[in-house]
Amino acid sequence: MENDEAVTIGVIGGSGLYQLFEEGTADELDVPTPFGPTSSPISIGTLAGRRVAFLTRHGREHSVAPHRINHRANVWALRSLGVRAIVSSSAVGGLHPGYAPGTFVVTDQLIDRTWGRADTFFEDDVQHLSFADPFDPTLRRAAIEAVSGLDVPFRPTGTCVVIQGPRFSTRAESVWLRQAGGHTVNMTMTPEVPLAAELGIATVNLSFVTDADAGLAPTEDEAAAAAAAAAAASGPDVDDAGAVVTHALVMERLARANEVIVRAIGQIVAAIPADFTPRELVPTTASASIMQAQSTGATATQAQPAASTAGATA
Repeated sequence: MENDEAVTIGVIGGSGLYQLFEEGTADELDVPTPFGPTSSPISIGTLAGRRVAFLTRHGREHSVAPHRINHRANVWALRSLGVRAIVSSSAVGGLHPGYAPGTFVVTDQLIDRTWGRADTFFEDDVQHLSFADPFDPTLRRAAIEAVSGLDVPFRPTGTCVVIQGPRFSTRAESVWLRQAGGHTVNMTMTPEVPLAAELGIATVNLSFVTDADAGLAPTEDEAAAAAAAAAAASGPDVDDAGAVVTHALVMERLARANEVIVRAIGQIVAAIPADFTPRELVPTTASASIMQAQSTGATATQAQPAASTAGATA
């Protein structure tokens, strides 16, 4: 849709990432949507030489619980501003010794264990999303190249199991999720990623492993290997790598890693091809019909300046 603020790249900040631009360098918009309010105002500024729209998934005060995030509003608002590629950050738990705390992951597969969430825009029109490869291959290649040059512990692939939350897993659930093929566990990647695909937005995800989920250690050898990998890592400090996960632990480790996360996102944004075009996973006409929704009279041109500008760089 036409808009004076048109941007083609969006960033959705996960836990720990609430601001992206330097103070006074970004505009803020409250974008009304047919699905209600977004998690936060949308900041529009420049990152790595590219014009970017930034939204915080949990709100700027981390006030929106995982199961209460209005993903449809968030995704619709970004698309209404012109976004066609989303770079998202996520905090994840490690389910596998090869994904030790402190590791960055460019996620390539999802296992959805959520329930009761509004997970499609097509309530009345029957559309079947082609979702075998959830994340865009072109964006993933750009992300892998960008992150591999940062000298941090890194995995170019990983299957994320998305659980309902807001509670963390039991030890038995961690073992089960690992046996199901999961490398990491998270509470928010679905329905965010499939909803974006329904509107013709490509996504790429950069995850940071904050913990070993429920202290998962199936064998003593694997636990020792994970601890050794964490100790040898040149990335963010993650002492007590096998500690049982708590919210405080997650936020502490994210704070330590924040500078690297922001730098990695900037590198990914810079690597996105200028002529990037998303895959068509549902008919373009079907996606367009969603963007023409007028149930609240919301359109991209009705976006209003928010009360304040973006704060200091995270």
